[in-house]
Amino acid sequence: MRRDLRLRDNVALAEAAGASDEVALAFVLDPALLRGERVGAPLVQAFFSALASLRAELRARGSELALLEGDFAEQLVGFAQRIGATSLYYNEDYEPEAIERDARVRAVLQSAGVAVHSSLDHVYFGADEVRTEGGAPYRIFTPYKRRWLDQHALAPRLPVRSNRASAERLLARAEIGATLALPEPEAYGHHSSAAYPSCSEAAARARLDRFLAEGGASDGYAVGRDLPAIEGTSRLSPDLRAGTIGIRTCVERARAAMEGASAQRRASLEVWLSELIWRDFYQQILRNFPHVANAPFHSAAAAIAWRDDEQNFRAWCEARTGYPIVDAAMRQLNTTGWMHNRLRMIVASFLSKDLLLNWQWGERYFERHLADADLAQNNGGWQWAASTGTDAAPYFRIFNPVLQGQRFDPEGTFVRAMLPALRSVPTKYVHAPWQMPPLVQRESGCIVGENYPAPIVDRSQTKVRVMAAFATMKANGDSS
Repeated sequence: MRRDLRLRDNVALAEAAGASDEVALAFVLDPALLRGERVGAPLVQAFFSALASLRAELRARGSELALLEGDFAEQLVGFAQRIGATSLYYNEDYEPEAIERDARVRAVLQSAGVAVHSSLDHVYFGADEVRTEGGAPYRIFTPYKRRWLDQHALAPRLPVRSNRASAERLLARAEIGATLALPEPEAYGHHSSAAYPSCSEAAARARLDRFLAEGGASDGYAVGRDLPAIEGTSRLSPDLRAGTIGIRTCVERARAAMEGASAQRRASLEVWLSELIWRDFYQQILRNFPHVANAPFHSAAAAIAWRDDEQNFRAWCEARTGYPIVDAAMRQLNTTGWMHNRLRMIVASFLSKDLLLNWQWGERYFERHLADADLAQNNGGWQWAASTGTDAAPYFRIFNPVLQGQRFDPEGTFVRAMLPALRSVPTKYVHAPWQMPPLVQRESGCIVGENYPAPIVDRSQTKVRVMAAFATMKANGDSS
């Protein structure tokens, strides 16, 4: 088990149960990874909560989750020998380091006499399955989406159904033997917070049910998904990251909900399905173009002269930019381990365009602070915002944080909830408090520069700076 912490709709588990008389489930804790700078407390807590839930469900069935710690190959070989396992089944992971690790583990296990079988599970279509007519991987989302939908219409992939045989073949807890207790995140240097998302298979399915039934994907989703002050999204991203729900389950439930739905509701569900297809798209980008993990998708973007301004970066990280929608979004991230998708675009644009700071600084910060931190999705979103990725043509696309706030949080409800200093600021000024006359500042208890920061950049000048910086990339063209 890795990023697939569930018993239902799990391809590797189903294949193991179909080919074997007895099946044991194991998870390897990697101290180096858990203590690494690219893994943060919210993600660790989300995974540990999912592991606790999975272990509880297995114990209720008379089995156990074998929790191991250390080198993957060494631990899995030792566990296989201990229980007499002859085969190992696992679901693939497209991250470059995971691919390298899996190849090494496979070789060690096979040399120890253990057959190894891999499965496609964390994406709907594999990275080599949705291709252009010429057989090349797609580099642009819209044509990828069209081909994805065509293939789905021809050969939909239904969720892997659970069956009694799978449950009956789980190895008894006594036969698995003693195993590690699930540690607290603090054991690996991560703090815990009740505000961070927790994950479990049951909770993920309940979230999906509620989302589809109560309006998340009803007539209002197409609009509501952009409004941070309401619960307009599924909130399933941490579950999809930990694998407490399967992508096939989500796609099938969306498709089923479309049947007999009104045109408006169907259109709204199609928007949600499109978001799931974006997930597949960025996963195949990472698999087919692994250089994006450490560099821009378009190599010409390497010529962009990013500013080296640690002070501006810290202000962005600490919600002190003076732009309310940006600061409110960062406060949400820092306190809850999650950020609304519209806000992710706004803060990423602000960092990479208005501050002209390297998008990789923001990408790394998100990795350490998101409970749904996923290399493919996080990298794809940041490169999209910075215009260095697959959608690099509109390099002049710069989100105006004031207009974005006025459009998607018109009453300032979200901003006021996240930033107490602005709670009494008149709505007219809530997204641009520096425009308040001195008297209004005093009356609202918000003196700009004292109670709330003054803007750290003058946006009337940033566009000129951005255009100049991106001129080199434009001149070099796409040499990726």
